[in-house]
Amino acid sequence: MTGKKTVAERVAQYGEAVRQRLAPRFVQVAVSYPPAKVAFIGIKSDRKLQVWVAGRDQQWKYLKDYPILGMSGVLGPKLREGDRQVPEGLYRVESLNPNSLYHLALRVNYPNADDLARAKEEGRMNPGSDIMIHGNTGSVGCLAMGDQAAEDLFILAAETGVGNLTIILSPVDFRRRDLPDDMPPVPGWTRPLYQSLRKALNDFKEPVT
Repeated sequence: MTGKKTVAERVAQYGEAVRQRLAPRFVQVAVSYPPAKVAFIGIKSDRKLQVWVAGRDQQWKYLKDYPILGMSGVLGPKLREGDRQVPEGLYRVESLNPNSLYHLALRVNYPNADDLARAKEEGRMNPGSDIMIHGNTGSVGCLAMGDQAAEDLFILAAETGVGNLTIILSPVDFRRRDLPDDMPPVPGWTRPLYQSLRKALNDFKEPVT
C-alpha cells in the first residue's frame, strides 16, 4: 500500500479518460454505461483477460480483451503460498485497492470456499492469498495488466459495483479447445472444477474477435 487515495478519488482522477476509451465499444455492443454486470475471463494459456458486459436485459456482450503482461506459473490451479501459480476457478472482486504499489488493483477473493475446502481435505495449511489484477508488468501469482488497462478495469469495476462482477480464471478457453496433451500433473479434483469452468464459459457464446 502507498498513499491515501480513496476509490472515489481514483474514479475522479481516471474516470473520464476511461469512459472515453471504452465508449465506442459500448456503443457497438449496444450496452449503456455503466453496465448492469461485468465478467472478467482470464485465459491463462492465451495470456488474455476478456471483458464481457451486460445491460438491463442481462445478455452478455463481448466488450474487448487485454493482454496479460505479467503472469507466473504454469497451467493448473494454485495450491499453496509461494507456488507462483495463478488460481483457477470462479471468483469475484473482493475489493478495490486505489493505493497499490502496482498502480491500481482489484483483489480476487482467492481462496474462496471451494479452495479452502479442498485445502482442508488435503491437509494444505496455507493455500495462499493476496491475488490481484493490477497494473505494471511484473507479477508472481497475480495478473499484471499494465497501468492503462488496470485503470480501465478498476474504473469499470468501481462504476459497475464490485458486487456485480464475476471472474472466471481458466487454464484454457474450453469453448475452443481442450487441455493440452502436455498439461502438467494436477489433482484429481480439477476434473469437476474444469467441468464447472466449461459450464460457466458457455454463458459467453458470442464470437470473440
